[in-house]
Amino acid sequence: MATPSAPGEGPVRPVSVSLHEGTIAALKARTGKRGMSAYVEALIQRQLERDLLRELIEDAEAEHGPVDQVAVETKRAILRGDMAGSADAA
Repeated sequence: MATPSAPGEGPVRPVSVSLHEGTIAALKARTGKRGMSAYVEALIQRQLERDLLRELIEDAEAEHGPVDQVAVETKRAILRGDMAGSADAA
């Protein structure tokens, strides 16, 4: 039995999906007819990454408890370079 490929790897093969007409029209308008597959592939890969991240967060919260929102906001202020926000929390 072959080893399963990771997202974004392995041979490309066609699949059939059902989408609403409005979704298809918006997709074609954004990507053109030939860019649809690459766009949908990127969307699916990003969603898979988000799903895995959510699972990691849930596992960490189950082990360590919920995230301290004050600490999160403090770190965000530091990353934004908002020195007033980081000084208030210090």
